[in-house]
Order: sequence, then C-alpha cells, then structure tokens
Amino acid sequence: MIHYALLPGTWGRVSTTMSDMRLTGQPLPNIPWEAKPEGCVTPVWRHSNNPVVCRNATRTSNSVFNSAAVPFGDGFAGVFRCDDQRREMRLHTGRSRNGIDWLIDEEPIAWSCPEGVAAPDYGYDPRVCWMEDRYWVTWCSGFHGPCIGIGYTHDFSTYHMVENALLPFNRNGVLFPRRIRGIYMMLSRPSDNGHTPFGEIFLSQSDDVVHWGRHRWVMKAEQPWESTKIGAGPVPIETDEGWLLIYHGVLTSCSGFVYHWGVCLLDLEEPWKVLARCPKYLMSPQLPYEQVGDVPNVVFPCAALVDPPTGRMAVYYGGADTVTCLAFTTVDELARMLV
Repeated sequence: MIHYALLPGTWGRVSTTMSDMRLTGQPLPNIPWEAKPEGCVTPVWRHSNNPVVCRNATRTSNSVFNSAAVPFGDGFAGVFRCDDQRREMRLHTGRSRNGIDWLIDEEPIAWSCPEGVAAPDYGYDPRVCWMEDRYWVTWCSGFHGPCIGIGYTHDFSTYHMVENALLPFNRNGVLFPRRIRGIYMMLSRPSDNGHTPFGEIFLSQSDDVVHWGRHRWVMKAEQPWESTKIGAGPVPIETDEGWLLIYHGVLTSCSGFVYHWGVCLLDLEEPWKVLARCPKYLMSPQLPYEQVGDVPNVVFPCAALVDPPTGRMAVYYGGADTVTCLAFTTVDELARMLV
C-alpha cells in the first residue's frame, strides 16, 4: 500500500511502493495492445498505425476525433465525435471487433428526450462508461451554450437523454463508473462560451443523475505545460490506491493552445482530494497527425480501456481535432510518474 500524508492545502506521499498499485474491475483479455517499443523511454507509446479512425470515416465527416470507446459484447462500441461537412458537431455510434478497426454509423445519434427537454443543438467530446445496468454517455451539449448532457444506452442503437446536468457554460463532464458512498459523482470544467482561456476541475454529486450539487473543487493548473487550463479526460480508472485520472492540460504558446496529457491520483472515497500528481506531461503533440489538422498541436484523451490482470491500458485520443488515435501504457508506468 501507499501511505499518504494529507495536510491542509498539501498532498504528498510518505512512503512509496507504487509498483504495488493494482487495477480493479473485470478482465479485458481482448484489449487492443502493442508492446512497448525497444528503446522507448516514455510512459506512453503510440499505436504503430495511427490514426485508427481517419477524418473521412463517414461519407459526410470532415473530422472524427475526441471520441469514447468501451467493451461491448465480443468486441467494442463507442460514441464518436463527427464534425460534418457543414461543420456541425454531431455524435455517431461506432463499432469494432478489435478496438482498432472501426465502423462509424453514417447517421448521427437520435436522442430520445424526456418531456420538456429539447434535443441538443450539437454534441461533442463524449465520454462513455458502464455503470450498474447501462452505458452512460456524457458529452458537451448545446443548450444556449456549451453544457453537460447526460444520457444512456443499453445497446448502442437506442439512446435516451436524461437531462442537462449543469447550466452553461461547462465542458468535460466525466462520470465516475460507480457510485461512491451511494452517490453518483461527476467531474467537469466550468468555462465560457468560446475558446476558454481558463479552467480548473470541479466535482459535482447527485443522488439520481438528474439533480447535481454539493460541488467540490478538485485541482488547478500547476505546471507550465498545463498553465492555461486543465480538464478531465477518460472516465476515472479505479485502482486499489485511488482513482487514476488522465487529464488534459493546455499551454498557450505564441502560436496558440498546445494540448497535453497528464495524470493524477484521486482519493477513492473523497475523489475531490488529490493524493498524487505527475509534474511532467505524459504525452504532447509530436507527430504530424497531432501537430497538423483543423486545430494544430492537440492530443486530447477521451477514453481508456483497461485489463486489470495484466495492468494494460489502451487510451483513445483526438489528434489535432481531426482524427482518432490510440496509445498504450500500463498501471505500473503511470504509478511511477506520480509524486
């Protein structure tokens, strides 16, 4: 076990046995995977045939990026952001046998909405998790500005919208994949109505997935690579030591925003408490499909598949707001980065 000293306004580790960290959950023996390349010194490595979903994956798509995948049946399914040739932001279903070769539905998801709730004007940057008896979807929904939409599906064919969880303006709504002390919890990043030049991570709580409150502050930017804003990435990953949260951090350069990945560890029972955090980025835009596209210099993580027996992790991320990519790591690699 890792033993932490939690003092007011501080976080840190007293003794380190990070190699003891273990993933929890069901095995995923068919997780997409490539071994760490010879000579690789970074904790995360890219799929050798990235991008796994190109920008023209449907007849009408301009770009397919910032998308989420989960195990489903004998393979995988997910919700994909497909900006079309009118440049409208829409969510589409995707299916795959192996998590690498994807077939994206031509038509966007048609949400069944409760009475009095209007269908979203647009949708982007989804996250998906299995919780209890269904697949929950959160996304940035259009409701007089960007806000957090919540819905669910049982089969990736029919989708039901629950509500807009939080008022505009807000982005990066990410559910925890189980109730914590009987309560649903969600991370988000309050924002503005444009290309927000600020952002910190907050947590909200709910008894029913509809009414959200009891808000808690989680963390702010600390390092130069994340100095402009941060936001939650994939659904938090449960370990025996806490919740691993992969998140994005943004630096403002002389030529615009530069998006990176980071990782931290949140308390299992009070996940607004940060137990440890990696001061370095895990990934930055370094290859052409990450540096060149509709929005250059973006690596934006949205989903993570995990196999607890092996500790393997496969992370889907958007490249340059244009394509969907895949990268690999392990729980041991990430644990070693936490301080």
